Amino acid sequence: MAPPFFSSLAALPPFTIHQSPLTPSASHVLADLQVGSFFFSSSSSSSSSSLFPTHQSPVPSSIANGKSTFRADCAYCHGINADGGFRAPSLISGHLNHGDTDDAMLNNILHGIPGTAMPANDIEDSEARDVIAYLRTLQKPAAAPVTGNSEAGRKLFFGEAFCSRCHMVYGQGGRLGPDLSRVGASRPRDYLIESIRKPDAEITERFIALDFGNTAPSYELVTVTTTQGAKFSGVILNEDSFSLQFMDDHEKIHSWLKSELRSIVHEKRSPMPAYGLQQLSDSQLDDLVAYLTSLRGDAK
Repeated sequence: MAPPFFSSLAALPPFTIHQSPLTPSASHVLADLQVGSFFFSSSSSSSSSSLFPTHQSPVPSSIANGKSTFRADCAYCHGINADGGFRAPSLISGHLNHGDTDDAMLNNILHGIPGTAMPANDIEDSEARDVIAYLRTLQKPAAAPVTGNSEAGRKLFFGEAFCSRCHMVYGQGGRLGPDLSRVGASRPRDYLIESIRKPDAEITERFIALDFGNTAPSYELVTVTTTQGAKFSGVILNEDSFSLQFMDDHEKIHSWLKSELRSIVHEKRSPMPAYGLQQLSDSQLDDLVAYLTSLRGDAK
């Protein structure tokens, strides 16, 4: 079951990557996000079965204005359809840890969430309410209750499923793939299932500080060939016009000038293998997803 190119774990050597400060656009987030976590809650403060409580339907112009404001100020982190990105969680799947009422969401948008990357936003109350009205139109049905065994899933993650060879949870595990310590607070169950069964369907971006106009590298599998003919497979950590920093499949970090490389091939697929029924039964998948949905960044 072990991925063929992940043969061993290795501690990272000391290495410093200098990156640009976080751009203003990257700070326009709407909900809980703690920097440092991949790929993927129901509110602990609300017993509501749906993301948004019953309310009077907003007028179409309010929804249209909210959509425009969201795409201008919020989509960079939360995704163009508010279904989440690596920088910030989904806002439409019932995974809001800081309240799902009008007043709670309005306060979070206008004043930010202390202790997270969610900042205060300099917009009018009416603009914030329009954003909330737009998000309601994207609301999905309440997620099905978790049926798996979380403890059995934890044993799979750190055992025979080999997830921890590439993914870290609360400081334990590998570094080649995204940290999953908060995946349960940012990704819905369906997304997790797709990521396990069909990892190439959506490849997560790496969370790094960006300058305007730059694109964050993703966790896409990349093959690099040096001018001496040596080949390495892994993921790009950082890249600019003249250099590239790269982690190979043994978690060793390399830094090259592009003049030292013969080719950089983007494979357009994830380094993660697809876990079909032969690798992970449906019941095992339920257990693993139950464990992942329990991860909310609050290690005890």
